[in-house]
Amino acid sequence: MLKKVVLAGGTGFVGKYFEKHFRNLGYEVRIISRRSPHTGWEDKEGIREMIDNSDMLINLAGKTVNCRYNAKNKKEILDSRTDTTEVLGKAIEQCENPPSLWINSSTATIYRHAEDKPMTEEDGVIGSGFSVNVAKAWERSFFDFRLPKTRQIALRIAIVLGDGGVMTPYRNLVKFGLGGHQGSGDQKFSWIHIEDLFNIVLFLRKNQELSGVFNCSSPHPVTNRELMAHLRKLMNIRIGLPCPTPMLEMGAFLMGTETELILKSRWVIPERLEKAGYAFKFDHLDESLEQILMNS
Repeated sequence: MLKKVVLAGGTGFVGKYFEKHFRNLGYEVRIISRRSPHTGWEDKEGIREMIDNSDMLINLAGKTVNCRYNAKNKKEILDSRTDTTEVLGKAIEQCENPPSLWINSSTATIYRHAEDKPMTEEDGVIGSGFSVNVAKAWERSFFDFRLPKTRQIALRIAIVLGDGGVMTPYRNLVKFGLGGHQGSGDQKFSWIHIEDLFNIVLFLRKNQELSGVFNCSSPHPVTNRELMAHLRKLMNIRIGLPCPTPMLEMGAFLMGTETELILKSRWVIPERLEKAGYAFKFDHLDESLEQILMNS
């Protein structure tokens, strides 16, 4: 009998990668999504049946934050994270044979803007503002559940790099000569290669003594200035105009997004993962970007 993994919100950039690679490992993969033909969030009994007898539940659900933070979008961003987490927790409570591991997404954005020192799980300072409040509510809705047979892990995920996702707009900026630094360029860019994110999930499944919160980010973050320089070099484009903050704000408004996604300094270190013995395959940005650009 195949081991079963349930991917909640499994139709996005990360979900599609996870589905493919779990299938390659011989798992039966089941998906909860608003998109047909998958089991929808309103089908509570279908979700319970799907999760029952599964090996692992991974929740990736949440409306994209790549939008303007108006009242409607703010509510959808929050509800799409906390409501889905509560649906899953209640389903596990009703399972006869619940999964031994429930991994829930969180975000490295939970920490404050940091240009002075790195944020670890133990010493990191939780920030303030809308995005941080969403992250705190998300984790609270997850850890409010007490599930004696199910280990719970929240992944504070940095910006995920792979074929798609944020790489698309960054590559376009460089291609059109706009690949200079953004804002001061000194803000830290914490990132993780999508292959490491998947391998971390496998590592956490194997190491059954681990639970709680884990930072999912490369141990070697870079500045925004370094990120753009690496991209220009690998794409063989010498000129990259910088984009000062006022221009970014105007561009973000026109593109229907927020400057926080680029200007917040996320300096996040995966201290717990490294102490537990996880070895990153892609720990430096240049080799990660080279692999992604060569295979896309």
